[in-house]
Amino acid sequence: MEKLVIRGGTKLKGTVIVEGAKNAALPIIAATLLCKSISIIENIPEVEDVRVLLDAMIELGVKVKKTKPNTLEIDTRSIIKNIVDYEDITRIRASYYLLGSLLGRNNEAQVPLPGGCSIGTRPIDQHIKGFEALGAKVNIEHGMIKAKTKKLKASNIYLDVASVGATINVMFAAVLAEGHTVIENPAKEPHIVDVANFLNSMGADVKGAGTDIIKINGVKELHGAEYMIIPDQIEAGTYMIAAAITGGDVTVENLIPKHMEAISAKLKEMGILVEEFDESIRVHIKEPLKNTHVKTLPYPGFPTDMQPQVTALLAIADGTSIMTEGVFENRFLYTDELNRMGANIKVEGNSAIITGVSRLSGAEVTATDLRAGAALVLAGLAAEGETIVNHVDYIDRGYVRMEDKLKALGADIFRVRSEAHQAKLHIV
Repeated sequence: MEKLVIRGGTKLKGTVIVEGAKNAALPIIAATLLCKSISIIENIPEVEDVRVLLDAMIELGVKVKKTKPNTLEIDTRSIIKNIVDYEDITRIRASYYLLGSLLGRNNEAQVPLPGGCSIGTRPIDQHIKGFEALGAKVNIEHGMIKAKTKKLKASNIYLDVASVGATINVMFAAVLAEGHTVIENPAKEPHIVDVANFLNSMGADVKGAGTDIIKINGVKELHGAEYMIIPDQIEAGTYMIAAAITGGDVTVENLIPKHMEAISAKLKEMGILVEEFDESIRVHIKEPLKNTHVKTLPYPGFPTDMQPQVTALLAIADGTSIMTEGVFENRFLYTDELNRMGANIKVEGNSAIITGVSRLSGAEVTATDLRAGAALVLAGLAAEGETIVNHVDYIDRGYVRMEDKLKALGADIFRVRSEAHQAKLHIV
């Protein structure tokens, strides 16, 4: 098991560059299966979840070639099976995107039930509802989701919950379905729009992504495309918090300021200076942090994936703050770890009551999920003394070389590597 060792107390200064969005890259990579051609995808983050998804696709017969840094050529002309049985695929939530893309391509798919971080119930009932509305028969047997149809046909689909995964999967199945599909109450996150834009670049006819209604006219076939993935909103937000929690001065580059509005607004409420430019944001501090209240909501609300990081920041703000989780019901497991570092956080139902302390102190803590791991690293940067963060594998699922980027900003952080950590992309 790998660890990060952090000696806190340094004010971070400098510039950090944001990678491509993990939450856009995963479905876009899966979407290449919808065509029998070659696609070139740029700005792909080299994170563990991407590696696992690509390895699963390679076992399906996909050929993947790295043409330059963060750019992959994905050849989906020869698929040898519709069953995903790659062992590691159950570790990631994004496995279900292969269900929608294979179903759209071949009218048949079998994929293991998804895994991912333990942050609460994330059912796939809305995915199944959408597939069935489009004419597929769906069963769950022996841990596998099986979907099959003679022909996908368009339908009007109302999602009971604005689910990101279900919205994308229904889009995948609908782009090649016969007729005109309408998705009501879809998710509106930036990566939904990015996926729709990629599908359209492949020859699909998708309108309304990012609004209350998505309309899809089915086409007979799709072709390969060249596409660049949007910057990662959550990585950008994490480094914005890193600047604030250390009292530093950091410019975060390669982001879309509009995607950051909810995060920027809350930082400003706390008295943090946030300066926006065309493709970057500068974050710096001139006064003590103020308390505030935050509630996570689907986009354009405050993102649930930034909840742990902001909670770490609120732990050292003056006064009492309340963090309310409005998306998942089990996303406060990490607060016990922050309390080990001297934070004063009490969880009541779906809210955390955070009484600010003057300082955190270093301790050995364990990441409980991806974003919780990031929050513990942030807390370690601000803490007095040495912090050890266990289960770095969670962090590697969504952040590229986090310790290297923080070190370049002045942080005293290093990784203790294990011999077992040898996973690499199986591409040439």
